[in-house]
Amino acid sequence: MKSDTQLTGEVLTSPNHGSRKAPLDMLLLHYTGMANAAVALDWLRDPASEVSAHYLVYENGRIVQMVEEVQRAWHAGEASWGGQEDINSRSIGIEIVNPGHEHGYTAFPEAQVDAVTALCLDIACRREIRPERVLAHSDVALGRKIDPGEKFPWNRLATAGVGHWVEPEAIASGRFLQQGAIGQPVEALQTMLSLYGYGVPVNGVFDEKTATVVEAFQRHFRPLKVDGVADASTITTLHRLLSSLKR
Repeated sequence: MKSDTQLTGEVLTSPNHGSRKAPLDMLLLHYTGMANAAVALDWLRDPASEVSAHYLVYENGRIVQMVEEVQRAWHAGEASWGGQEDINSRSIGIEIVNPGHEHGYTAFPEAQVDAVTALCLDIACRREIRPERVLAHSDVALGRKIDPGEKFPWNRLATAGVGHWVEPEAIASGRFLQQGAIGQPVEALQTMLSLYGYGVPVNGVFDEKTATVVEAFQRHFRPLKVDGVADASTITTLHRLLSSLKR
């Protein structure tokens, strides 16, 4: 197997892949969520795990490719976005070495962020992936995954031209929506989240599912406070994102 990009330090193939069943138009970022990089690499290449990704990015910026981009790696699991399922077929998966929330979640080193940024730019350019289709695992696997988490610097990637981003509205006191709320304001919130791509029912009821979606949105786009409560900061940030989309 030959690397798809000149940015990779080496190729260490994983047997865990198959044929794509849908057009490739997404880029999905994960953290490994394991004790260390060696354990993660072994797991992503172990046939018994039935898990893989196209790329693995180490803390020092080293990039390893494991699956050819034309192949369907097994990184997203049960997931959906914009009403589309089989996200594995539609995406390239990048695993970023980080212990994750279960093993002492840490900030992402600069060298690693720089490498992820360069890799994303390279892939998005070659594969013509739109900025709003560069997503977190937590965006598409609602309630099941929370990676790469609130410490991942999406703003830094956006400054370099990766992903869709607006500066989050400052957090302040004021009106908010939370579990138990019902009515048109909740329906409007759900509609906006759905329009952006999140899998949320538009029923005017702020239920547990809606709170989970709000949390996922905050974790990516308003990471300073992730609580599942749709305050003015969350709603304004969401509105700005929708308004800035280039359809």
